[in-house]
Amino acid sequence: MAFQNIGASNRDDAFYRYKMPKMITKIEGRGNGIKTNIVNMVDVAKALARPASYTTKYFGCELGAQSKFDDKTGTSLVNGAHDAAKLAGLLENFIKKYVQCYGCGNPETEVIITKTQMITLKCAACGYISDVDMRDKLTTFILKNPPEQKKGSKDKKGMRRAEKERLKEGEAADEEQKKLKKEAKKKVSKEGSSTSKSTAKKKTASSDEEHVSPNGSQVDEGEVIEVEEDVQWQTDASLEAARQRIQEQLTSATAEMVMLSTNEEEKPKHGKKSENSRTNGTVQGHKKVGAHDKLVAQIRDIIEKGSKPGELAANVKTMSGSSQELMTALFEALFDGTGKGFAKEVAKKKKFIAAAVQEEVSQLLLLRAVEAFCEKCNGDAIKEVALAVKALYDADVLEEDFIVQWYEEGIVGVKKDAQLWKNMKPLVEWLQNAESESGDE
Repeated sequence: MAFQNIGASNRDDAFYRYKMPKMITKIEGRGNGIKTNIVNMVDVAKALARPASYTTKYFGCELGAQSKFDDKTGTSLVNGAHDAAKLAGLLENFIKKYVQCYGCGNPETEVIITKTQMITLKCAACGYISDVDMRDKLTTFILKNPPEQKKGSKDKKGMRRAEKERLKEGEAADEEQKKLKKEAKKKVSKEGSSTSKSTAKKKTASSDEEHVSPNGSQVDEGEVIEVEEDVQWQTDASLEAARQRIQEQLTSATAEMVMLSTNEEEKPKHGKKSENSRTNGTVQGHKKVGAHDKLVAQIRDIIEKGSKPGELAANVKTMSGSSQELMTALFEALFDGTGKGFAKEVAKKKKFIAAAVQEEVSQLLLLRAVEAFCEKCNGDAIKEVALAVKALYDADVLEEDFIVQWYEEGIVGVKKDAQLWKNMKPLVEWLQNAESESGDE
């Protein structure tokens, strides 16, 4: 049996995993009793996860002909002689309206009828809920013949509960191991601290013996000390002399830091003005510009000059900063100011991201950059974060393992109730289920 990809937009994708058999039709009868029999309608509908009666009824509604599906025999009949290509086009329209997600285009959706008798499609990949146009003729048939609930839902819930319990037991065991490790470290640190204290005491005792003056008298500022060999030593305790000694003993960079601290101590407190100058981040009249903002500005200038993805990635690598800082700055420079339509922008600029993510380790850096961007920007980007990550996953920029690892790191501790992770949860669950299904196959 020949198979094809579900959805016309995925027709040329050789690695698309959602497939259905090609529709086979057969014209039966003559004259007024002529009918078109869709031979493999049951297999087609099963691949779409929809009842075969829905597709058969849709053909009848669109063609203006009577249609009938027999549950016992599995025969699907539509009155009149209809070409297979025409029926295939109608099936494509059915897939767009009643199968594919309106957000990400994934065909793994579930038909849900709300309390207000509205038909929606819930996507298992991105969690998006699509509202079906209720003006379509097939909607009345679906309301009268609602889809059956998936079998084994209770078993799935039981398995999920068992998984949660197993995870809790594993976490408890991990915590016990961590406690044991901490106790062992504390013992080692206590032993080390006791030995270090004893050595420190010896050092201080020796240093005190060395620095004690013979007469036990204290030396004032500018006082002359007479020594037996007729040598006079004079210590200048003024601020300028201290600065000179600092510059002689330290490097240029550290000397500047010490000089800044001494200058700040010298300045008198001016109440509100001094506090405002601190909050504004100004030092000696110059604004402090963060290293991150400088990186973003540099990368934005390169993008505005019209550089290609490969050139941009090469230029970013030459900049100063850690790998995570460079990736975060690159992502912010690419999508700064985007709120609504964040996922579409990510899909448009996926080549720039793919050029920067050449190594597997860079995938986690990219996901953390997405997290930082969503936390810094408004809530519109957080709403579409799952769609954006799904777009990068479809473009083979991100892999399942790294997305799941990033999500598991994010939901630990304080971030567990964050909206970002709530929006990412359906996508991660879908990835995990898809992985387990592929393993079973």
